[in-house]
Parts: sequence; C-alpha cells; structure tokens
Amino acid sequence: MIPSKYPVISLLLLLANFGLGFSQEAKEIMRKADEKMRGKTSEAEMVIRTTRPTWSREMGVKTWMKGNEFAMILIQSPAKDKGTVFLKRKKEVWNWLPTVERTIKLPPSMMSQSWMGTDFTNDDLVKESSVLEDYTHSILGDTTVGSRESYVLQLIPKPETALVWGKLIVVIDKKDYLELHTRFYDEDGFLVNTMTAYDFQEMDGRLIPTRFEMIPQDKKNQKTEIIYKSIRFNRPLEDSFFTMDQMRKLN
Repeated sequence: MIPSKYPVISLLLLLANFGLGFSQEAKEIMRKADEKMRGKTSEAEMVIRTTRPTWSREMGVKTWMKGNEFAMILIQSPAKDKGTVFLKRKKEVWNWLPTVERTIKLPPSMMSQSWMGTDFTNDDLVKESSVLEDYTHSILGDTTVGSRESYVLQLIPKPETALVWGKLIVVIDKKDYLELHTRFYDEDGFLVNTMTAYDFQEMDGRLIPTRFEMIPQDKKNQKTEIIYKSIRFNRPLEDSFFTMDQMRKLN
C-alpha cells in the first residue's frame, strides 16, 4: 500500500500557517508600538542634541505627522538652520532651504545619509520607509529591560524594497507597547547604530519615552539625543497641510 501524501501536505500547511500566525502577531506588536508614538496624528516640539568628541550642538525642532504617509519637520534653531523644512508625502521627501529659497527633492539614495549632521539618517527622521509595510516581522523571544517584560522582534526588509537597513532588532514592552531598544544592522549583518529609550512620562494622556539616544557602534564619544518637550496626539490635521506651499509658509 502506498502511503498517502496528503498527511504530509497537511503538516506542511499547518507549519506554514503556524509561522504565518507568528509573523502576524509580531507585526501587530510592532503596529501597537508604532501607533503609541505616532497616533493618527501628532504635533511635537523637541530638542535634538548632537554630541561629538570636541563639540556639541542643539536644534529646536517642531514636527507634524499624520499616519505613515505625511510628515513635516521644521527647524526652529539655531539661527543658521532656522526655517529649514523637510516634507514627506507618501514616498516622496522634499527639503526647503530658506537661505537660498530653494526646494530640493531627496532621492531614495539620500535616505541613508545623516540627517542634519546627527547620528540619525534621513529615513530615521522622515520615515520614508514603513516599519509596518516594508519589513517582514518575527518574534525572536522575550527579555526584561529594567522591570519591563518585553518582546524581541526581528524586522527583515521585504525582497522588493530598497531600504536603508539590512535588519532591525526591536525590543518592545509587553504591557505598554513602548519601543525600548532598537539595533540597526547593515546589509552585511554588522551592527551600525543602537537606539535606547529613556525618561518615560505621560504626555497628552499616554505614557511614552521622552528621550531617545542614538549611539553609533564604531564611533567613540559620539551620540545624538531626541528630547520631547511636548507632544499632542490625534488632533485634526488635514492632508492639505502637507504641501510644498505650506512648507514655505512655515517660515
């Protein structure tokens, strides 16, 4: 009697669905963490502090974001950068330079470059890529950060996407879905940057990290911090706000 092949097929389907379930669960965890800091809309004021071995500087920044498709970033200080604006509309990113009154469209090749001389890339700040749609998600395990029990997720770029990072390892708190720690790897699997969240406070009715520290792996005594001064979530913000005309008017 020839054994039936159907139990084998059923087992393969079961394993495939099992893996798919874990992938969907991992994506849902990432979605909750992303929504925690983003909301449907957000308007924030922050300080970005860049530290180098021989100098440091601070920028005052205001941001407006709507979902995953729209973002506006206005530099308020120092004086030499005041009025510089970055605009994201879906997959397009624009930069307004008031000193020369010129608008520049940033090509995808510039997304991996430093944003305003910091340790964040253009993509990290402007979010051209989507942590939800452009990556495949999986759960690697559990860990504890301080007293917070957390998930460890791995994000791998989808084959059809050309992204800055080759892999992300993200630690997310199980209770409040706070993104506590992220490691950024290049395409060869080498660690490039590590971002850690600190100073958890309630702002506009939700608990969030109010300071993020990005440290490059191979550069001593170098880091960039983002410190939130205020943030408001889920206030009305029209798509029409995110235009090049509005970008110039912010000045």
